[in-house]
Amino acid sequence: MSSAYVKGRVPGLVLLAALAVGAAGCSGGGSGEDGADDAKAGGSAVPAAQPGKYRTLPEPCRIVERSLLKTMLPGGAELPEDQQRKLFAGEPAVTFDTDRRVGCRWKAESPEATHQLSVAFDRVVSYDDAVSDDDRAQAVYAKLLDAADLPVPPDPVASSGSPTGSPETSGRPDGHGAQSGPPSGSPSAPPSSTGASGSPSGTATPPADPDLAELQPRTLGGLGDAAFLNDELKKAGASPARDRTVSVVFRTSNVVVSIEYGEQPGGGGQVPDSRTLQDRAQTLARKLAEQFSDSE
Repeated sequence: MSSAYVKGRVPGLVLLAALAVGAAGCSGGGSGEDGADDAKAGGSAVPAAQPGKYRTLPEPCRIVERSLLKTMLPGGAELPEDQQRKLFAGEPAVTFDTDRRVGCRWKAESPEATHQLSVAFDRVVSYDDAVSDDDRAQAVYAKLLDAADLPVPPDPVASSGSPTGSPETSGRPDGHGAQSGPPSGSPSAPPSSTGASGSPSGTATPPADPDLAELQPRTLGGLGDAAFLNDELKKAGASPARDRTVSVVFRTSNVVVSIEYGEQPGGGGQVPDSRTLQDRAQTLARKLAEQFSDSE
């Protein structure tokens, strides 16, 4: 996976920390003597939690279809064939255990823009018999969701000024109470200071343009067991151009999948289109989720 990012992205260090916390939480437990005493007293042993569906991870540099890579890395299509092969082959991430974590990254440069794409797969294993692999993976996902610091959706009643009934809400996948996505027709709050609109974080007046509301960082439905999208826009160093990076993270059983897709325009003052990057990143995420479903 690409190097760690500031708040608003899904930094690799956060994921490693989440996995480390999960491992540390597994070290406790009663002594063998206590277990023997319980058995002698006729007590029934607690059944072990269910293992996750997935015991292996895919080949990360081959799982993305070449046709989709050409769409997401448009500068690569203009290269000679031998350079295209090298570009689309990707660069595997350094990992010490390919059964637990794998990743790949691609980068295409052109006069118009530079595009970068990275994918990472983390297979979470619980060593606590009382905690399933899926529950441990959900805890890892929840830490990533918290680190992304998605904006809090505004209260629909407060936004409209008329109490027309209780607002429809749904819980976050991690149980923190944020809704899983804005209901149809309801606005979403601006993102954090590093988010899509550059507004302060927290509940605020929603964008007047409904199209902008649709593009706010948010949780996603219908993608794996839990998913969220983040969108960050920032200055590209001393250049007047603006970088945009869209992140999609989802969990399917005991595997957490992270995607980062970014664009840096070649011309000064240009701003990458949020909808285009989000659509492409979500298309890739859904294709990856389908491949996991097909492998069951």
